[in-house]
Amino acid sequence: MLRLDAVEAGYGDVMAARAVSLEVRAGEIVALIGSNGAGKTTTLRAIAGLLPLRGGSVELEGRRLSGLGPAAVVAAGIAHVPEGRQLFPTMTVRENLELGARTAAGRARRAETLTRVFELFPRLAERLGQLAGTLSGGEQQMVAIGRALMARPRLLMLDEPSLGLAPVVVGAIFANLTAINRDGLTILLVEQNVLRALRCSHRAYVLENGTITLAGDSATLLADERIKRAYLGR
Repeated sequence: MLRLDAVEAGYGDVMAARAVSLEVRAGEIVALIGSNGAGKTTTLRAIAGLLPLRGGSVELEGRRLSGLGPAAVVAAGIAHVPEGRQLFPTMTVRENLELGARTAAGRARRAETLTRVFELFPRLAERLGQLAGTLSGGEQQMVAIGRALMARPRLLMLDEPSLGLAPVVVGAIFANLTAINRDGLTILLVEQNVLRALRCSHRAYVLENGTITLAGDSATLLADERIKRAYLGR
């Protein structure tokens, strides 16, 4: 579904992603793991059209996305849940969710998708009129994921969904991601909680200093001594 071929992107003179090549197959959860500053967020931002490519290409289902802006990437079928959630704090939960339904598919199936979002996150149905900025961190993450789902994407990208959340909330968020994937949605997950990421995903890539250094099915990587030493403290 998604293919990156030697993608390069960065900020000013800093090249944060160097020749990143990976693929995500339809129906998978693929994790992109690595330490702070490894280039994970940069890679997602390059896919989403938020950063211009300095080299390489991005394709979704064979269609080249390189050079497209964020709105066109969303219209093509990719929704991005950014690090830190980035909600509109002075708008209500309903308003934030409805902002996600700006694609043709999102508008056509808005009521149906909203119902599914409430099934996944019942708490949001109780807080529709509440300002997003007054929600807890976990509730804000639910809104951010729900907003992305409202676009009816074929690929959902998430950047650090567990960041700053209590363990019980993190467990619920990851359970919901598994349920979303069972619904048929393909997921590319960036996550510093390596144990959670590998247990949740089918396959994974390890990014170090902007370069893919290791790849494989998640169960194999979870048992890899290099992963244990570098990321699991074992």
